[in-house]
Amino acid sequence: MNGEHTVDVAVVIPTIGRPSLRVLLDSLTADPGPRPSSIVVVDDRLDATNPLFLMIPVAIRDSVRVVRGRACGPAAARNDGWRSVPTTWVAFLDDDVVPQRNWLSALAADLAAAAESTGGVAGRIVVPLPHGREPTDWERNTAALETARWATADFAFRRAALIDVAGFDERFSRAYREDADLALRVREAGYELRYGTRHVVHPVRPAGRWISVSAQKGNTDDALMRALHGRRWREKAQVGKGRRRRHVAVTVAGVAGAAFALAGRRRLATATCLAWLLGTANFTRERIAPGPRDTHEVTTMAMTSALIPPLATIRWLYGKWRWREVRPWPDRPMAVLFDRDGTLIHDVPYNADPDRVTPFAGARAALDMLRSRGVRLGVVTNQSGVSKGMMTAADVDAINARVSDVLGQIDVFAVCVHDVAARCDCRKPAPGLITSAATILGAHPRHCVVIGDIGSDIEAAARAGARAILVPTPRTRRNEVASAPHVASDLAEAARLALRPEFMTGNGGHR
Repeated sequence: MNGEHTVDVAVVIPTIGRPSLRVLLDSLTADPGPRPSSIVVVDDRLDATNPLFLMIPVAIRDSVRVVRGRACGPAAARNDGWRSVPTTWVAFLDDDVVPQRNWLSALAADLAAAAESTGGVAGRIVVPLPHGREPTDWERNTAALETARWATADFAFRRAALIDVAGFDERFSRAYREDADLALRVREAGYELRYGTRHVVHPVRPAGRWISVSAQKGNTDDALMRALHGRRWREKAQVGKGRRRRHVAVTVAGVAGAAFALAGRRRLATATCLAWLLGTANFTRERIAPGPRDTHEVTTMAMTSALIPPLATIRWLYGKWRWREVRPWPDRPMAVLFDRDGTLIHDVPYNADPDRVTPFAGARAALDMLRSRGVRLGVVTNQSGVSKGMMTAADVDAINARVSDVLGQIDVFAVCVHDVAARCDCRKPAPGLITSAATILGAHPRHCVVIGDIGSDIEAAARAGARAILVPTPRTRRNEVASAPHVASDLAEAARLALRPEFMTGNGGHR
């Protein structure tokens, strides 16, 4: 990349290690346009034994960051990527697209033209189809990306908008509907979405004969969309109606025909089986008609058309059951912010010696529980000993480093070194540490939980708009316990409470 200036945008690319990732990165390497602030590749492979950096072109290896994903699907991988960067804009690319020449210049122009109210700018997607023959059913399905309204194969979002809505809903575990859900929530938050001038090419990936059958898993996501956005979600998201009613009718006819046959009701069995056969034949004809009508395609359409209606119906019903009591996203905190002394580690006043750091029993297990759910972790701590001359900022850093050593990765440490007389905005119970740590972690304070041992921790959380849990110690005052919105006996109980879906919606129901 030879651009002379940098654009305040990070390019985030989730990947499962497809060879096409190298093609994408080669395209960005050769692009003469302005450079993005960073390129983040999220390694979302379940088995990451082979180093991903070998797929990164040498020319940009130093400017590409590889973030380890959780292998929980593209929505979670994109969240892991954008939360790791501080840029104003985040441009998402799928790992199987090829950006147009001068894509970076077009991206910069699209973002420069965006108004303050613009939450996202989509690029166009071009799907090349074969010449000399009609596209197959799979190729036509892929080509539908060209008219998809909110496909994140190429979509740049304002980071503030992602923070406001807590990013992608990670309950969408496949690359299906998670983009439409995000677009609806961003628009409901008051942002506008618009199209830009740039485009990417999305080749049709090779697929087996049964790809259309396995794709019926998406009906479970359709059920989630309806649970979250109501009966008119397709209209809101500008998504086609689909064939669900016809699939249900064909499935019911087939099941009824089999039941009547087993019961010896010949006439009813004949009538319902005929209805099933006609419905299946009509579906098969509609899929074969556009071509190509070669033996392989016709055979594939015939076999899969018999399986799709019942599988689609079963997946839909499963989704209806699974998401029958679904809550709005996020269903867990995006970040949990801990007080340090007296909460994570035993309080040693004005401690400057890392060897005196002693974690509370169960602290590591509690933090690991939160990490396993994709929750980012921070520490927010008052350290007035610095301003009093009893310790140095380097001493605080050394203690924090020791905390990370014994308790595992802490994503951010937010420290106030002022004394109470300074009347700063950061010293708890002021909200500054909470809001600062949340911003760094890519979370709105209302999507955060603060866990502390005294009233100033709880008050700071309330003033920042975060939820709070008090874990009392002998130094905690009785009135602080009495007034705390939620109280836990230890860190393990606090972590379990924070992870309850009802906790983030205001019904924690626990004292």
